Amino acid sequence: TGKENSAQEVNLEAAAKLIAALEQDLNKVSGDSRDIQRLRDEVETLKNVLNSPVPRHHWVKEGLHSIREVFENALDTAVAKSLKGSQYIAEIGRILGM
Repeated sequence: TGKENSAQEVNLEAAAKLIAALEQDLNKVSGDSRDIQRLRDEVETLKNVLNSPVPRHHWVKEGLHSIREVFENALDTAVAKSLKGSQYIAEIGRILGM
């Protein structure tokens, strides 16, 4: 319990808003690249975790890290720009306390 309490909790409300915004932006993107599909999958998974009756903070953290990773490493520049990738990276960092 001590270890769980010392782990920084994620602001689930902020994470949910971010995921909702990202989901809307993803709906506007055409194309089925592997990166876009991975991003859609990560968003869907995280949405399910956030809607769970007992949200697991560590799962939310992992999901946010995965989304951030896709933006940082995988997405081509044009797609990242159309999705405002740098804004999402900054917001995820803020939510995760980075």
